[in-house]
Amino acid sequence: MATLSIEPLTKQAFAPFGDVVETEGAIPLSINQGYASRFNELANIDVAAEGGQVNISWFVASVRPAPVAIRLMERHPLGSQLFMPLNGVDWLVVVCMDPRNAASYRAFAATGHQGVNYARNCWHHPLLVRKEASPFLVVDRKGEGNNLEEYWLDETMQLDLMPDHRSGAQSVGYC
Repeated sequence: MATLSIEPLTKQAFAPFGDVVETEGAIPLSINQGYASRFNELANIDVAAEGGQVNISWFVASVRPAPVAIRLMERHPLGSQLFMPLNGVDWLVVVCMDPRNAASYRAFAATGHQGVNYARNCWHHPLLVRKEASPFLVVDRKGEGNNLEEYWLDETMQLDLMPDHRSGAQSVGYC
């Protein structure tokens, strides 16, 4: 069985798929008479195709049964989609360049202080959380046109949430 390691989410590793949304490395701007800091330009929100507009939503996600079955990938051809956790709990991100090519899949462990902004047309798995009733702020596109494409995998993949005791890594198995 082929395996895919779950790697830490970094800006460099995730760059082919979109933006990591975090304040690490960003220079804050002092606002509100010095009582707040503002971090600008953390993600490229891309929703204007075909007259689209910004949509801000609140998602509440449930934990999937372990081991997590990866059966479906999706992408949004008309806009980016940003997920930012609101509970500080770590979560998982699965992306690929081509859902038909198992070698193109990558899995990331995101901290509860990191969000992701999937670039337009980025194949990704629906939200994967590690704690029940995990809230997320979502920024994506609203408007006319079909902004959802789904691909159901011919062979289910399995996300193994148990750490590899030799390396501390986690893995995704292909069934």
